[in-house]
Amino acid sequence: MLTNKRIAITGGAGFLGSHLCEKLLGLGHEVLCIDNFFTGTKQNILHLLDNPHFELIRHDVTFPLYLEVDEIYNLACPASPIHYQFDPVQTTKTSVHGAINMLGLAKRVKAKIFQASTSEVYGDPQVHPQPESYWGHVNPNGVRACYDEGKRCAETLFFDYHRQHRLKIKIARIFNTYGPRMHPNDGRVVSNFIVQALQGKPITVYGDGSQSRSFCYVDDLIDGFVRLMDSGDDLTGPVNLGNPGEFTILELAEKVVAMTGSKSEIVFRELPSDDPQQRRPDITLAKNKLGWEPTIKLEDGLKPTIEFFSRLVKAL
Repeated sequence: MLTNKRIAITGGAGFLGSHLCEKLLGLGHEVLCIDNFFTGTKQNILHLLDNPHFELIRHDVTFPLYLEVDEIYNLACPASPIHYQFDPVQTTKTSVHGAINMLGLAKRVKAKIFQASTSEVYGDPQVHPQPESYWGHVNPNGVRACYDEGKRCAETLFFDYHRQHRLKIKIARIFNTYGPRMHPNDGRVVSNFIVQALQGKPITVYGDGSQSRSFCYVDDLIDGFVRLMDSGDDLTGPVNLGNPGEFTILELAEKVVAMTGSKSEIVFRELPSDDPQQRRPDITLAKNKLGWEPTIKLEDGLKPTIEFFSRLVKAL
């Protein structure tokens, strides 16, 4: 009996999407990678193009799409402040119209659908660590709202389709993730620090560096995606997926300097608007329901990430 599925991944040429394409192909599935290449790149999926079970479709999810698939992973949306603030109206459209179009597709073909939500739905949290039951502390009209509120609205749409149309949904709230194929100019703290260190430039820490983040290596996260999608229909989510290990931004900067052998100095800049002070997932639900928790330590994940950026910087 064949168990391989036909699976669509929106944002499939992005950082997370390309790793998910690899994982699902490795499990024997057919993969349709859908991307408009706003932040995703062909370079990320170049090695997959000759695979007969892989198909690339250039498409913007703000427009309807007609396919025959068994499952949909909806990852399409710029996810770093530099990219999502570049065109905030389009960012909101991608989250909201994209969700409507993908949910419409799932409803038509009776597919199970996964939403890549975000820890940003918690805003600048007043509860720490953040459990899924926490409703968040979000500025609805700040510079980050296009992403935060867009993702919150997408969750609303997913649950309304689930209640109204009995759609099979899965929602993951993703916390800071890093690894090879991160965009070098996305302004995220891990890629920023590594690129600056490799180029011998000052490492810019915003604020005093005491704000904390939790960093999950990409392989751990993708494993969580697949476990959630394959879980029973009674588990809709949202489910936090991230590494509960907590580091200050200054600790990360110092670790990157040490691991790259860089002579870069650490400099401090003014904290951006609405930047959260603390971010750490409560992953009790993922542990209990999925048997999932991260296994890769920060140092072990930083090694291949630094190697990836080292090759990238040399090629510039």
